[in-house]
Parts: sequence; structure tokens; C-alpha cells
Amino acid sequence: MVLVKVYRITSFTAPDTGEPGKQIELVELKRQPLTSQQYGDETAKVTHSIITQIQSMGLFPPIAKELTYPKVVLFLTEKEFDQLQVPMNVNDTYELTFEKEKMLFKLPE
Repeated sequence: MVLVKVYRITSFTAPDTGEPGKQIELVELKRQPLTSQQYGDETAKVTHSIITQIQSMGLFPPIAKELTYPKVVLFLTEKEFDQLQVPMNVNDTYELTFEKEKMLFKLPE
């Protein structure tokens, strides 16, 4: 099981049939490791407070809590998308499971 998020949905025209379709990009979500586990509690607290102060001044971008990795890109015609029967919108999150010849999408619990 892999936790995936719909990153981007783009319209396209199938080159062989001329039918309209959708390109759906899914990215894998992974949690960012906590700094206190890497450097010890006291060092992590001091580092976190310094970074927070720098971020409040706008000099350092916020640290993402989740990392995203490209996972699957689907190219589906409108008919295939309707047959999939999974209402996909940007930022929707699903549990993706691979079983033999199937890809199963399930809403996370």
C-alpha cells in the first residue's frame, strides 16, 4: 500500500483517435523525519527556534512536512476515466494498492 496524492490533472487529445482525455499525475507522500530523532532533543529545540525566527523574517522558506515523489502518471480517455469510477480531483489523497494485474484506489481511513 502506498499513500498517493493527485498532483496535477491535465487535458489532452489522444493522438491516434483524437478523443479528449486526461493526464493524471500521482505523487507518493512520505512523512518528513523529525529533527529531534536525528540530533537529540536540546539541539533540535535550538535549531527549530532559530529556523522559526528566520522564517518569520521571510528569509528562509517553510519546511515541508511531507515529501512528494513522482509515482504514477495515467493517460486516460474520458470514457476510461468514467470507467475507473474514482472521482479524482487535485489534492485528493488515496491509498494505492497493487494486486496481481490491478491497481486499487481507496480513500484513507
